[in-house]
Amino acid sequence: MVRGSRFAVQYKHTQMNLLTVTKLNKHFYVHHLEREIVAFAAVDFALAAGEFLLVRGANGVGKSTLLRCLYRSYLPSGGQALFRSQAGDIDLARAAEVDIAFLRRSEIGNVSQFLRARPRVSALDLVAEPLIENGVSLAEAHTAAAAQLAAFGLKEAIWEAYPSTFSGGEQQKVNLARALIAPRRLILLDEPTASLDAAARAALVERLTELKRSGVALIGVFHHPEDVQALVDRELYLETV
Repeated sequence: MVRGSRFAVQYKHTQMNLLTVTKLNKHFYVHHLEREIVAFAAVDFALAAGEFLLVRGANGVGKSTLLRCLYRSYLPSGGQALFRSQAGDIDLARAAEVDIAFLRRSEIGNVSQFLRARPRVSALDLVAEPLIENGVSLAEAHTAAAAQLAAFGLKEAIWEAYPSTFSGGEQQKVNLARALIAPRRLILLDEPTASLDAAARAALVERLTELKRSGVALIGVFHHPEDVQALVDRELYLETV
């Protein structure tokens, strides 16, 4: 069972949108083909605090690309993604890299399909890092990290080991524990359950339920959408352009 952390933040629910996306689009120029490939075009949606938006569509329609554009791993080709941050409105499609870095540290979280673990950093230290960066003491951060790793079913015997030596499923458990340990206002989830067993998937759903109740907004692409169907407020369907 995933237990609540004392580092959780209760965000107030409001009718005001946390994120408003208008005509967002992304295309890639493929040099050897000498033409542009459209990933997605004219995407519109709004999301309030505490809402869960499920992104659906066939393979290759740009679901993961959309999340990467919102997290700014990719630079959108056009449109607007207005995020109502605690420092003011920020257009994720055009904001400076320094502003995006600030949001990633404080307000926007991201769970990708793969863990990018640094060499010679233990699973426990990797999960504790986001809390330490927010000023939490090492001891408290390790205690919270241990609770998260246990909740997702990672064996205590390997908490001090390097995740680069783990299986894909074990790495994803570390990935989830790290991504969901620190307070965030918006969390992007890109196929987080693809390599998880049933118990870990259930633990993730419980943690997402907890976050949603606290007012965290969620946008997700799921390999097993039935796992989170009870949490979903609306669905966004992407189609081939």
